[in-house]
Order: sequence, then structure tokens, then C-alpha cells
Amino acid sequence: MTPKQEAARRLLYEDFPTYAKAAVFIRTKDQRIATLNLNRAQRHLLGVIEKQIAERGFVRIIILKGRQMGSSTFVESWLYWWVSQRKAQRCLVVAHDIPSTTNIFSMTKLLHDRMPEILKPHTSYKGKKELEFDVLHSSYRIATAGGDGIVRGDTVTCAHLSEVAWWPKNDAQANFSGLMDAIPSIEGTAVFEESTANGYNLFYEHYDDARNGRGLFEAVFLPWFWADEYRSKVTPGFERSPEEEELVAKHGLDDEQLMFRRQKIVEKGTELFRQEYPCDADEAFLTSGRPVFHPERVQELDDAAMASLPPTRMTLEEDEWVEHPLGELYVYKPFNPKLTYCIGADVGMGVRKDFSVACVLDENREQVAVWRSDRINEDRLGSILAALGRHYNDAIICCERNGPGILTCRVIHKDEAYTNVFQETVYDKAWDTETERVGFTTNQKSKSLIIGELRAEIRDRTIKVHDFPTIQELRTYIVTDTGKLEADATNHDDCVIALALANHVCEGPSKPITNSDDDYEVI
Repeated sequence: MTPKQEAARRLLYEDFPTYAKAAVFIRTKDQRIATLNLNRAQRHLLGVIEKQIAERGFVRIIILKGRQMGSSTFVESWLYWWVSQRKAQRCLVVAHDIPSTTNIFSMTKLLHDRMPEILKPHTSYKGKKELEFDVLHSSYRIATAGGDGIVRGDTVTCAHLSEVAWWPKNDAQANFSGLMDAIPSIEGTAVFEESTANGYNLFYEHYDDARNGRGLFEAVFLPWFWADEYRSKVTPGFERSPEEEELVAKHGLDDEQLMFRRQKIVEKGTELFRQEYPCDADEAFLTSGRPVFHPERVQELDDAAMASLPPTRMTLEEDEWVEHPLGELYVYKPFNPKLTYCIGADVGMGVRKDFSVACVLDENREQVAVWRSDRINEDRLGSILAALGRHYNDAIICCERNGPGILTCRVIHKDEAYTNVFQETVYDKAWDTETERVGFTTNQKSKSLIIGELRAEIRDRTIKVHDFPTIQELRTYIVTDTGKLEADATNHDDCVIALALANHVCEGPSKPITNSDDDYEVI
């Protein structure tokens, strides 16, 4: 090559925007084949990538996006550029379903087939889901989430995990963990996790960790109004609504963008629009899924909890609660001898590694403490609950009696001789008698009752919750398609049930339970 050609080749190797504009061919939204000219969202992503490479030598990015922002096209193009220009690279792309897997590989195949010969790596194999660059000893492979053998045992250097919020729930965690185990956190590696929102699931947990600085991933949000094409012609007589004026003040939207928003809301409805075209991350997650508890109210609890002090951890030693850095009791408010307290307890059933949880509310329905463990026997739990009740002014204890809870209730009432316990009246039709039974029996009818009560308190802002695991469970507690109330797949509901039981026996101040106009979901 001439010096001029070498300089040009070096620029294409080092500068992705130049490479994209000169050599990356894509299919545009209007069905044309054109080179990739980076839009605002794509330029923002590139800036994050370059900053991470400069600071730590590798890339870990999680992307929450609106629909068709061009992030997948950008990530695929960047990864092809990275892998096809460097030695010993192993790239794996995981899509959420088979049609998406096919579409992504079609995008990559078009890019590869149109690549100028001077830039195209020698290819020894080109299958339906894989490109093998033999001279470079590099490869580019596509897989579908939920299937076996996503990682073949070798080390992966680059990965694009597409639409993670839509991965099959039963396999999502295992797939993700296996992939991350195969990708070392060393120089030259890159992982992109991206998705539109789909409720409070694995992707939400990953994104929430990233935006709060937990782990290696950096959170990137791409709002819909960054896309130039999301505009519509303004109709005569157009006037902004008060809500639209707020959007203009907060995000700088213009009338053409507001017009686009109006038309899409007519087409999709407000909630689906916000999920697919969010203005910020909270909006995306608040409006997706089928939560039982009003999402905006739960977010208010989260915001308030973020502003409070971290809990003090305590453990039980010889019937006394003492501070311990690994204690299972999380105390959010100090004990007040002038207040009365109530305790709700959910006994772990051993299903999906359930926890045993006790929630302590004061008479004002403020959560003051939570005890949580996944390593406790039912009889020992009874002793712990009795000690907790004595500590909190002989609080009333409402313990679920289903399954192993029967033993826990017996220990509390008989072995520990703790008398301030919730008791049910059981009617025997055959003998026309009534008996008292310690504990709360959870069935479809009784669960609807206590969850409905808790939902009303949260809706009316008459309960305070400080515990983050409890707040997370409130987010992921759903109404299923069959009408059942339960935790979303891969999540737990132990904290929710304990909170609901404590609220059920709390006699503190509360507003009447009504079906107000702003109810989120009718139970």
C-alpha cells in the first residue's frame, strides 16, 4: 500500500464513525440501502464506549431505549468492526426469540457482504448463524436466549445481549450468568446489554444496579425524542395541554414532537406509549407490566427510602437483640416504648428458595424493622418471632400458618407462651362449634383481602415502607392472566405477604378502603 492508502487504512481501523460512513451498509427505515451515518443516540453510545476504553480498557454498557432508536444497528456494526479488524476475538449475539435472531444475522450478513474487499476479513465459514474469520482466528455468532449451548465452553470477548427484558423468564438468569462467566473483565472485551422495558424483571434489576453504581455496567438511557424522525406536522389550532407544557419545560420538546406523541397515544394508549417511547427510565419501568400496587406510589416509597438513613443490623443473642454487621434484623426506626407495634410473618415454604420474613409496623403504619433469612428452621423461627414480639412492646404477631407455618405458630403460642397472637375463628358445620386457631391461613380469598388492604394503604399514602427488598417485591407483585396474585417469575413475595399481614392486624390511623378513580388495577 502507498503511504496515503496506509494512512486511510489506519483511520478506518481506529475511527469507527469514518469506518461506518465509508463501509457499513444498512437497510434504512424507508427500505433503502445506505451507509451508516450516526444519529444522536448512536453518537452518545459511541462517546460512552470511547470513554470506558480510555479509562479502563474494556466496555460494559446496559442500554434502556425507546423503540427503533438505532441502538441495535449501532451495536452490531461496532461489534463487527471490532471483531473483523482484530485477532482472536469471539463475538456472541443473543436475541430474545428466533425471528429476532434471524433479523439480526440478516443485518450482519448485509454488512459483511457489502464490506469493501480491503476491509473484509478472510472468511472460512459463513453459516446461517455464524461467521468464521480464519486468518484472524476470530468469529461472530448469533444465538437465541433460552436455548442450550449458548456458550460453548470457550472464552467470549464481545457480546450483545439484545432485548433482555423479553428473554424467557425461566432461563434468563442462567443464560446471563453463564455468559458473564465466559467473558473476562480484561482489556479489549465488550458487553452490551440492551432492551426496551417490560416490567420489573432481570433487566430492570441490572439497569437499576448500573444507574446506582453497583457493578461494572454503566447505564445509558436513550429517550425517544432524540430520534429526528419522531415528529409530525402540527395541525391548525394546535394548543399545548398542561401536561405537554411540563414536557416542554422538562425535556425541551417542540410542537412537532408533541404532535407525534399525541398521535402515538391515540394509536397505542398512554401506558404503552410511555413504555415504548419513554422520556426517562422511571417512566419506562413504571408503565410496563401488570403490577398490583400503583407503580407511581411504589416509586414514591422508593424515593423516600433513598433519602432515609441505612438500617442498623441486629441479631438475637440469649433472647436479646444486639447490633451485628451480619444480623438478620434490619432496623429502620429506633424502638419507641410509647408506641404499639404489630408483626406480620411469612414462613418460607422451600419453593424457589423462599425466605422467611417478619415485618414490624408501628401504630402509625410505618415499617420500623424487617427480619429476613433463608436459613431457618420452622421451630427456631417461632422462637425468634416471640423474641421480636417481646422486644416491640409485646406486639401482636400475625404469622402465616400454611405448611411449615403450623409448627412456627405452635412454638410461638405454646412453647414460648406468647399470648398476643392473631387467631382465626374456625366454624365446624358438622358439630356446629367454633374454635380459635393460632395464625393466618392464606388462600385465594384471604390473600385477596390482605393484598387489597395493603394496596389501598399504598394508594392512599397511609403506610411508610423503608425496606428496599420489600419495595422491590411490591414492584414485581402482579396479577396473572388467570387473575392470581403472586410474584412475577424469578421474583419473591415473602416481604409483601409479611407486610400485608402486619398491615392486616394494625389498628393505627388509616383512611377508609375505597375504589377511587385512580385505582391502578382492580383486584
